Amino acid sequence: MAGGKGTRMKSELPKALASLHGKPLVKHLLDSVDQAGIDERPIVVVGYRRDLVMQELGDKYEYAVQEEQLGTGHAVLAAKEACGDAENIIVISGDQPFITPDTIKNLLRKHIESNATLTITTAVLPDFEDWRKGFTMYGRILRQGDKIIDREYRDATEEEKKIKEVNVSCFAFKASWLWENLQKIDREKNVQNEYYLTDLWEETSATNEKIGSIEVNPREALGANSKEELEILEKVGRI
Repeated sequence: MAGGKGTRMKSELPKALASLHGKPLVKHLLDSVDQAGIDERPIVVVGYRRDLVMQELGDKYEYAVQEEQLGTGHAVLAAKEACGDAENIIVISGDQPFITPDTIKNLLRKHIESNATLTITTAVLPDFEDWRKGFTMYGRILRQGDKIIDREYRDATEEEKKIKEVNVSCFAFKASWLWENLQKIDREKNVQNEYYLTDLWEETSATNEKIGSIEVNPREALGANSKEELEILEKVGRI
């Protein structure tokens, strides 16, 4: 997903084109996607100033256009036609440059082998200090028995904000279930008035669908929504 403006970056460039170590954020991620060796052409969801993103990335990728930026669920729905008859869909945010090829391969393997409807990626932190401050605004993972619930930071209680396991926003879905349920998301349920992809978890709970998870190194999970967070990525570097 590379359609966001990235208002907190205080730049006219799309957030996905913010530079890290001399290369756009989204290009770091796409290099890992390419190296993962998945036999499908990656689809890049573009929106704000999409001409710049497409010019930077070239014709190696397929593009889906998100005309309005109404959240992660809305971005994925924009790619439905481009995904064709794919049986499984991997969704990754374009501002996560350190996601590795191994994580992408492990996510898909776990998803298929476990026959889960949804498989998520999480990171467990010791705290939210030092370079880990960037995780403060990440969604928290609530585990209730076999159930896995994501709580967006803005909607979390003070107790939930203390949880150290966070949502990395790297997912695998059964495609048929994803397309059927994306349209059920109610954006009026959250303070941002957006279609959260993570709201799909409520649908899995309601119908007892299977949710799986893999855990990654927190450094790999770092993303950037602001210049301050981008500076953290510059300091931490690739694992």
